[in-house]
Amino acid sequence: MNTLLDAIRNGNYDAAFQMLYGSADRSRAEKVAAGFLSRFPENRGTAALYSAPGRTELGGNHTDHQHGRVLCASVDLDILACAAPNGLGLIRVCSEGYPALEISLEELQPRQAEQGSSQALVRGICAQIAAGGFRLGGVDVYAHSTVLSGSGLSSSAAYEILMGTILNDLFCENRLTPTDLAIIGQQAEKHFFGKPCGLMDQMGASIGGAVALDFRDPALPEIQPIAYDFSRSGHVLCVVDTKSEHADLTGEYAAIPREMSAVAACFGKGVLRQVPEAAFRARLPELRSRCGDRAVLRALHFYGEDKRVVQEAEALEQGDFFRFLELVKASGLSSSLLLQNISVSADPAHQAVALALALGRELLAGTGAIRVHGGGFAGTILAFVPADRLEAFRDGMEQVFGRGACHILRIRPVGGCVLQAVATSRRSGPERKRNG
Repeated sequence: MNTLLDAIRNGNYDAAFQMLYGSADRSRAEKVAAGFLSRFPENRGTAALYSAPGRTELGGNHTDHQHGRVLCASVDLDILACAAPNGLGLIRVCSEGYPALEISLEELQPRQAEQGSSQALVRGICAQIAAGGFRLGGVDVYAHSTVLSGSGLSSSAAYEILMGTILNDLFCENRLTPTDLAIIGQQAEKHFFGKPCGLMDQMGASIGGAVALDFRDPALPEIQPIAYDFSRSGHVLCVVDTKSEHADLTGEYAAIPREMSAVAACFGKGVLRQVPEAAFRARLPELRSRCGDRAVLRALHFYGEDKRVVQEAEALEQGDFFRFLELVKASGLSSSLLLQNISVSADPAHQAVALALALGRELLAGTGAIRVHGGGFAGTILAFVPADRLEAFRDGMEQVFGRGACHILRIRPVGGCVLQAVATSRRSGPERKRNG
C-alpha cells in the first residue's frame, strides 16, 4: 500500500490524472489511498486505483427504456477508489461521507429491506457476475465521489460501473466487456435496488467519451463513438443543480415507461420502438381513450426524440455545432411540453427545474442551448453556454440556486477503468475494459 502512495506522490500517475481530469493534481488520489489504509489497516496487500465516471445525457430524454436511441458522454466527475482483495469472502465498501457496508458472497439473493440502498447495488452486481460463472472473492474498497448525488449525472450508474470494474479486474480476468458491465449494473438496479431504468446511464459510464447508442436490441446495443471535440466548440457544458429533492419521485419516473409501454401494448408490443409511428398516429383517438392524453403525449415525445438523436449525432460528425444546439433546444421543448418531466403535478409549489430553465433562457438570450437533464422532475438542467457568457450565466444561476450550483463539465475519453502507474503498469494508463 505504501508503494501505491509513493507512486502517486512521485508522479507515476500524473498522465492518468491528466487524461481523466484535465489536471495532474495528486491530492485526491493520495487522500483515497491513505483512506484505504486507515479504514482497512489489516489489508496491506497490493492495491490499485479505479475510476468510474458520471455521465451526461446530450440527447434522447427517456428513450432508452423504449429501445430507442440516445446520445451521451462520460464526464470528469467520477468515483475514484482504492481496492484490494481481502480473502474473507466479504465485499467491504467505505464510501467517504456514507455509512460503510458489508455483504457476504454467500448471500446474494435480493432483499426487500435493502431496496434503494448501495448495499442492494453491490449485492446485485456480485449476484449477476457470479451467475455468469465467475468465482468472486472478497474485496475491500475505499471510494470518494465527485458525482453529484441526485444531479442527473447518474451517481448510481457510476457506482455500479465502479464495482463491476473492480470485480472484473480482480476476479474475471477482464473478460467482461463495457456492455457486459453496463447490463450487470442495470439488472442490479432493477432487481435488487428496485428502480426501473433503461441502459443509457450504465452504458455512458462504462464506455466513455461521447457515444450514440441504439437500443433496438438491448442485449446488444449498437455503439457509435462520436468524433467531435467539444472543447473546440466555443461553448462550455454546464449542469445546474437546482438543489431540489427527488428521493421520493420513483413513482414519477416509473410512470413514464409504464405509460409509453401501455401505448405500445395497444399494438401487441412491449415498447414503442416496435410500433411504427404511422400506425401510432393512425389510432390517436382510440389511444387517447384507452391510455389517456398524457400517455399519448409522451409517446409523441418518444418518436420525435428518437429521430432527433440521429440528427444530433450527424450534426456533430459533420462539425455543425450550431445545428446540434438547435436540436438540443428542440429536445428541451419536447421534454417540457410532451414528456412533462420538468415538474411534479402533485406538488405545484415546487418547480425548481422549470424555474432554472426559464432563468437560463434569459441568461443565454438566444445563444447556446438549454434543456432538462436526465430523468427530470427535480435535480438538474443542462446548458451549452458560449464561453464569453459563462461568468454571467454561472453568476445568474448561483444567485438563485446557491453558490456552487453551476458545474462546468469536461467530457472524458474513457469510462470505467483501472489507473496504472506509467513506470510499473500492467497496462499503460487508464483504459476501458476490453475483450478481444
